[in-house]
Amino acid sequence: MRLSSFLAVFRPALPLILGLSLGCSLSLLMVSWTQGDTDDSCRDELGNGRLFPGRGDAKGDSRDGAGEEDFQPRIVPYHKDPNKPHKKVLRTRYIHTELGIRERLLVGVLTSRATLNTLAVAVNRTVAHHFHRTFFFTGLRSPKVPHGMTVVAHGDDRPVWLMYETVRHLHQHYGSDYDWFLLAQDDTYMQADRLSELVGHLSAGQDLYMGRAEEFIGGEEKARYCHGGYGYLLSRSLLARLQPHLDTCRNDILSVRPDEWLGRCIIDYLGLSCVEFHQEMTYRYFELGKNADPEREDSAQFKNAFTVHPISEPNLMYRLHKRFSQIELEWTYLQIQQLQMQINNLSDLTPEGKAGVTWPVGINPPFKPRTRFEVINWEYFTEEHIYSCIDSSPKCEMRGADRADVNAVLEIAVERLNERYQPQLRFRKRRLLNGYRRFDPTRGMEYVLDLALEAYTQKGHSQVIAKRVNLLRPLSAVEIIPMPYVTEATRVQVILPVTAQDQDYVGNFLDMYVMNTLDTHDNVLLTFLFIYDPFDAQRVSQTDVFAGIKAMIGEVEKRYGDVKIPWISVKTEVPSQVKLMDIISKKHPVDTLFFLASVWTEVNADFLNRCRMNAISNWQVFFPIHFQEYSPAVVYRDQQPSAASSSFASESLRDGHFDRQVFDEACFYNADYMTARTKMAADILDNEELLESMDVYDIFVRYSGLHVFRAVEPALIQKYVRRACNPRFSEDIYHRCVLSNLEGLGSRSHLAMALFEQEQANST
Repeated sequence: MRLSSFLAVFRPALPLILGLSLGCSLSLLMVSWTQGDTDDSCRDELGNGRLFPGRGDAKGDSRDGAGEEDFQPRIVPYHKDPNKPHKKVLRTRYIHTELGIRERLLVGVLTSRATLNTLAVAVNRTVAHHFHRTFFFTGLRSPKVPHGMTVVAHGDDRPVWLMYETVRHLHQHYGSDYDWFLLAQDDTYMQADRLSELVGHLSAGQDLYMGRAEEFIGGEEKARYCHGGYGYLLSRSLLARLQPHLDTCRNDILSVRPDEWLGRCIIDYLGLSCVEFHQEMTYRYFELGKNADPEREDSAQFKNAFTVHPISEPNLMYRLHKRFSQIELEWTYLQIQQLQMQINNLSDLTPEGKAGVTWPVGINPPFKPRTRFEVINWEYFTEEHIYSCIDSSPKCEMRGADRADVNAVLEIAVERLNERYQPQLRFRKRRLLNGYRRFDPTRGMEYVLDLALEAYTQKGHSQVIAKRVNLLRPLSAVEIIPMPYVTEATRVQVILPVTAQDQDYVGNFLDMYVMNTLDTHDNVLLTFLFIYDPFDAQRVSQTDVFAGIKAMIGEVEKRYGDVKIPWISVKTEVPSQVKLMDIISKKHPVDTLFFLASVWTEVNADFLNRCRMNAISNWQVFFPIHFQEYSPAVVYRDQQPSAASSSFASESLRDGHFDRQVFDEACFYNADYMTARTKMAADILDNEELLESMDVYDIFVRYSGLHVFRAVEPALIQKYVRRACNPRFSEDIYHRCVLSNLEGLGSRSHLAMALFEQEQANST
């Protein structure tokens, strides 16, 4: 009875137990067979070193293990020697430097003093910006170097000497940074995209001399040199091998043509000849006739060419560039059509079938919101007005970029309709009935247009019809714009101008500054700029209007012993922002990063870091748009904000708006300001009142040539205050100040509620 009950309990596990027993028994049998077989072929292979190259001479019999090498890993413990100083590991700034990743192609254009301002400029304007780096090498520099070109002058106009110095310069300065070097003359038109694609398919680890192969004078040798008029490619390894022989070639090889001299040098000392075909890739070129018209060239050799030569004048270079741009555009459209056909054909194999293909074919499908809060709103517009305005107005005039965008879309819509229905029908736009647009971040700007069109038949009959069209302006390829290296460790010099009317707000500014910078030991310095009017300046020895602020500064310096807060006193009737910065700029080094603040600014670490990152020396200045709170008297009226809203306000934006009318806050480097100010000096001679009519923002926009970055800054919050607008400033500055005060009262809904309540109170 007990045995049966015991078996009943373990009966479900019997198959598992039997399986484990059988597996263990078979594994033991296999082990015994392996140990007993001494003629194992795999073991012989290991002993002879055929599976591990370099281990072939095993001594002794493998059974006793005397000839086998022990492959056990050897652990080397790390012991730090206390007597030796610790060496800091220096990492490279960019990861491609540490990994040894090089750029693919550098282009060198051989020019001369006579053609530097003509043909070389044409090369620079057409194709130079498509290459990663382009240099123009000349013998003697022109008196006026064209703007935007990197010109290297070698000091000698002899063609062979120019070639020698150019090759030596490329190897010495860029031999380790690029895989390929393209040398061409300034009378050569280059197809940048095709040349970049060519070097992208070639292996950079081998010597290669590639271009249009030409016979030497006499034609007795089989070796060829590359014709300089059509350009030629030199690999990095070939340039490195050629470098030791350049001096010898310069002294021993006599030639008038620089390309022939270089080819002879490569052949004699490296044994390489110019090739047109390598690794299934062909160097394609085209020789342009004397009176050839690029618009009429339609041969396959011309359309597929990488370079075209000779170019006699700059205008011909521009015409060639236009023609090749049209060819590339036609090829791109053809490839798009082919890809769309392939997608349509393959859609039958997908689970959704044809219904799964969205319009346009190949573009991401429209964004599907998961909740009602993610729905993207459509904007309604006509040809004159748009019904979604920045200031929440129900209707505003269409102008500027919006008008240009709508006009372009209407023109394209009619053009596409004519392409589709001609020659049976021809359309002409009468007017836009309805227009809708929305920006989908996954695909681009979508448009829905209801057009009133006048349709003409081939017989001349016409009729007005209404037609709805859908258009999409897709997002193009994302481009990564290189920016200079910046760091958050830069010291920020805060400049605070203070007038007698503003001194009541200095206490709050100092409290925020102490809490967010001094207590956190941030790398920030503060300088006060006390602005006296002439009347207060005469009485400063008796009664100093800024005595209270100076006392507060003394208390801060006393509390923080290592902190010094300097101040500068200025007497002026019109406190122009430019005049004040002129005084500050002279008292600081050129590499100083300024943050021009106001007494209502609340300084914090988040904004200071963005100030450091967005202000880039000799590249960009930053003018943040601060968040201005609305007037509490209008927003809350007789009610006080609740405790919940007050706590929420400390973590996010409160009731207010981004004040686009104020340009008081700015982050920029002293060197950039001094450069712009120097360019402005000539205009001041003719108009001395110009300083009072401009602010720092105007100076950077008009005279600096830098990127002026103007963006909203949620970390820069100011409490509501009614500013005192000085009528002695320019009309534009005064008007912006008045608008700032008016827009800062409250939103349209707040103002409407205040008026409604006032009317109700008056009626009762």
